[in-house]
Amino acid sequence: MTRMTKDEIEEFFRRLSAANPSPRTELAYTNVYTLLVAVVMSAQATDVSVNKATAELFKVADTPAKMVALGEGALMGQIRTIGLFRNKAKNVIALSKKLIIEHDGQVPANRTALEALPGVGRKTANVVLNTAFGEPTMAVDTHIFRLSNRTGLAPGKDVRKVEDALLKRVPEHYLRHAHHWLILHGRYVCKARNPDCMSCAVEDVCHYKGRATA
Repeated sequence: MTRMTKDEIEEFFRRLSAANPSPRTELAYTNVYTLLVAVVMSAQATDVSVNKATAELFKVADTPAKMVALGEGALMGQIRTIGLFRNKAKNVIALSKKLIIEHDGQVPANRTALEALPGVGRKTANVVLNTAFGEPTMAVDTHIFRLSNRTGLAPGKDVRKVEDALLKRVPEHYLRHAHHWLILHGRYVCKARNPDCMSCAVEDVCHYKGRATA
């Protein structure tokens, strides 16, 4: 796999930006806390399934205090349609308690503090820092990992190598929204089994050898 050139990367993001100037996460949330909870719940689950489960949950528990008052048992009942719901409920209650005790009930805009919360890893912290606080972070999920390697945008053997490569190769003026552009492109166009190369807006700058062409 050859890597995209600097000019190809610039054109790649120029087109994604033109098509969707203000990309947003597809997770439903009402504040920074509910965003954090939604991202924690999205591990090994689709955004659609998380949104269905949290639609009613966030009406009654949209702060750490309300979530703790709801309790782990009731929370499990609310999210039982999501994979790994038992462990996720445990983590959400635990992180809510920690937010109350250590952060006055507020979600910290700090990577170290975020990653110290139960159930919050680097990817989750990156999503929150980017979506809620505008940090130019890169949360590498399966879609971004696949797309980065397949296209030659930022090849890497593991998610951290891809993350580091993206932060170096994506032009600075596109970093703020690059995370969402890549997720959406990987989710709907550069799909795992059947990439839709024929309707891809960036097909001609992609280095994927198996791509379909007209």
